[in-house]
Amino acid sequence: MSTPIIMPKFGFNQETSEILEWLKKEGDSIDKGDPVAVVSTEKVSMEVEAPESGLLAGLQYKVGETVNIASVIAYIVKPGEKLEGLAPAPGKPKSEVKENQRANVEENIPSITPVASKLAQELGVDIGTVTGSGPGGRVTREDIEKAASNKSKNSSTGKIPATPAAKRVANESGISLNNVSASGPAGVVLSADVLKTEKVTSSTTKIAKPGGIVPFSGMRKAIALNMQRSYQEIPHITLTYEVDMQAASQLREKVLKNTGKKISFTALIVKAVAWALGRNPMVNSRLETDQIVLLPSINIGIAVALEVGLIVPVLHDANLKNISEINVEVEELTTRSTNNRLRQSDLQGSTFTISNLGMYGADKFTSIINPPEVAILAVGRIRKQFVADEMGQPILRPMASLTLSADHRVLDGVVAARFMTDLRDCLEQPGLMAI
Repeated sequence: MSTPIIMPKFGFNQETSEILEWLKKEGDSIDKGDPVAVVSTEKVSMEVEAPESGLLAGLQYKVGETVNIASVIAYIVKPGEKLEGLAPAPGKPKSEVKENQRANVEENIPSITPVASKLAQELGVDIGTVTGSGPGGRVTREDIEKAASNKSKNSSTGKIPATPAAKRVANESGISLNNVSASGPAGVVLSADVLKTEKVTSSTTKIAKPGGIVPFSGMRKAIALNMQRSYQEIPHITLTYEVDMQAASQLREKVLKNTGKKISFTALIVKAVAWALGRNPMVNSRLETDQIVLLPSINIGIAVALEVGLIVPVLHDANLKNISEINVEVEELTTRSTNNRLRQSDLQGSTFTISNLGMYGADKFTSIINPPEVAILAVGRIRKQFVADEMGQPILRPMASLTLSADHRVLDGVVAARFMTDLRDCLEQPGLMAI
């Protein structure tokens, strides 16, 4: 029996997503959990994963098409299973679905090479307009490259030829395609070209130009509405603690010496936060109508800054992982975030968020709670500062300011203070947590 692949809902107010790229083609063998497509959301590009193992069949939408949430975008069938009887995607007549299936199954596979098919999708070339030069009229890679070249030469709009995915990334990043060096056939800009330009271009150049206009839409608008609602509906209280990071720094040096692996301060803080949340379950809760739900899992959201806004990928079950495991996951989440390769699970289930601006030179700051969580931790930079030792004498120590913003409807000041005291003790005495 065939299994439908459904367009997931990545955000609370999300209604549609755009197909940016098909990572697998018709007839490909896939395993459960494999990414099959890249789609857009209000905040970031995401991967849609296969719900079952089998063969990919019956692709319902093309690159660039907008899809309603919960719509069927493709199917997974078992080897030898026919596509007959598959239900049409919402909004598409059954005749169109069958026509798509017939085109995919009976025409595209035998009449075009797999490499050419993928290239056509990347370059936005309509295969139906290409005359194949291969055996039996089969469309080859060279035919697609030639068609893309002619398309570029015949264009009278003056627009830079680019793949749909490249256009989307450029739009989200505020990058002009005129400033991107194309590496695709016939001078077509690929998404990788835009991402490469994004890494070497400052945010000032990309988005905020004197006298320019920054659209208040997409990710920026989604973040604004969420933060506005949080600040208006949640009574925030804030507590700032000064933490001596000497022992934490020594632990990093010890791990590096013994294992050759560099552990980030973020990983250490995530581990310490998970430990403190285990001792203070009220901070790891959420308010639902007339009850406070103490959550069974400790999932730490880590705020990651992109040039067009902020996203919060999630490290699940942080309390069950050691520092090395956390360090690897933090690096992977950050990489997937900046490369627009997050999975649906990466953005779901957070129970507490950490926002670290220390690497940007902020000494201390406060953050707005990320609903439906009841608290968020703001981490400032580690700085050398004179403090009094046990004898009252000044001593130079690496200090960091940690500020907790808490939902006063759920957390009293004493409860929030106990959490922060545990967190400070854990960072100043790392032996308290299981390494």
